[in-house]
Amino acid sequence: MKQYSLNTSGSKFLLITARILSYLFHPLFLPTFVFFWMSYRFPYLFAGMSVQGLLFRKITVFWTTAFFPAVAVFLLSKLQFVDSIYLKTQKDRIIPYIITMFFYWWIWYLSRSFTDQPSLLKPFYFGIFLTTIFGLIINNFIKISLHTIGAGSVAAFSFIACLHYQRHLGADIAICLILSGVIGSARLVNNSHNSVEIYSGYLVGILCQVLGYFLMVES
Repeated sequence: MKQYSLNTSGSKFLLITARILSYLFHPLFLPTFVFFWMSYRFPYLFAGMSVQGLLFRKITVFWTTAFFPAVAVFLLSKLQFVDSIYLKTQKDRIIPYIITMFFYWWIWYLSRSFTDQPSLLKPFYFGIFLTTIFGLIINNFIKISLHTIGAGSVAAFSFIACLHYQRHLGADIAICLILSGVIGSARLVNNSHNSVEIYSGYLVGILCQVLGYFLMVES
């Protein structure tokens, strides 16, 4: 059995806390969190939307980036294409990567024609689409952490958004960085990954957001 780097010393409280954090900050939820954060911190960029329109857009983001990929994984487990919904092996992650890649591509494709929301969401969606491509490739070699890919993406985007819109939101960036560290620690506590897989996830998430920004911001 593969051994990971952190010994939890049998602490049930630590394990339960780590598990709750892993569920709460599951990578599929993070794009929705980003959209909510943008609508809260930059409401003037959504001025073209009605209240109902903004609510519908939030639901659309959640359904496209979280609900449908999650349902797909659930169905894969029921059909025994994967061993469990937790995707504990690299083999189990191949099809879910491809499915999530499609849905992330779709939300990015839709965002290209949206003129009533922040233009910076377009490179964000493109960035998370890129993470599924790089994640799938790297998955052939190591079981890179999906949680830290997501955490790295959010932390990088919060920094990019503040620079792009010239807003001084240091507390928000700090919270994102702290939560990123907490998420990575939770995955180590759960013995889900080793340190290489954790740090690789951060790196991929950050680089894909930077790449998405420079490729899409002017288009």
